Amino acid sequence: MEKIKILVVEDEAPIQELLQFNLERSKYRVKVVDSGEEGLTTAQQFKPDLILLDIMLPGADGLEVCKKLKADPKTERIPIIMLTALCEEADIVTGLELGADDYITKPFSPRVLLARVKAALRRISASKPAANEELINIHNITVDIGRHKVEVDGKDVTLTFTEFKVLQLLAQQPGRVFTRYQIVDAVHGEDYPVTDRSVDVQIVGLRKKLAAAGKYIETVRGIGYRFKEEE
Repeated sequence: MEKIKILVVEDEAPIQELLQFNLERSKYRVKVVDSGEEGLTTAQQFKPDLILLDIMLPGADGLEVCKKLKADPKTERIPIIMLTALCEEADIVTGLELGADDYITKPFSPRVLLARVKAALRRISASKPAANEELINIHNITVDIGRHKVEVDGKDVTLTFTEFKVLQLLAQQPGRVFTRYQIVDAVHGEDYPVTDRSVDVQIVGLRKKLAAAGKYIETVRGIGYRFKEEE
């Protein structure tokens, strides 16, 4: 079986070595470059299954690289995990809104790194049936998209149109962080005017209706929300 290919775009040698060592030990095929321009070129040639992309790079920074990768039909579907310093909340939000799938803050543990990589690869490889046939089963929650129905522990939960769409978005990609603006873009509220501020109101209402299962909707401080992955 061909190894999964991961492109690392990072200019700090110690972090390059840490990433390469841990990824290769986990049987991934790894290519490392240290500039945004090299990252764009190598993505075309290497055709990676996933890209780990530092934000602070010489020349074209990670945000610019992410934007160009997502604008190119040849690379738009490659999942991107941003690497960022703890203080760069605004850049994290921008990266996610440009199309990055996730982010890892520096310093990071190898276990967290590998878990995030596996989760991103799992999301991109998951085949999805037609929306009107899709059934999402996660934790003790069932979301029937075709019937617009939600159950918790087998009991019906009545949601508004917007609450249902928010839950569907999050539950379809557990572990992925969505910014408030991404949620707004994905949810066109018919029963409630959806704005970045009202997303928080929708989440509060959704958690309340889900009762104990509401804990699976996690707040990512300063960024947005994600649905907890099953262990």
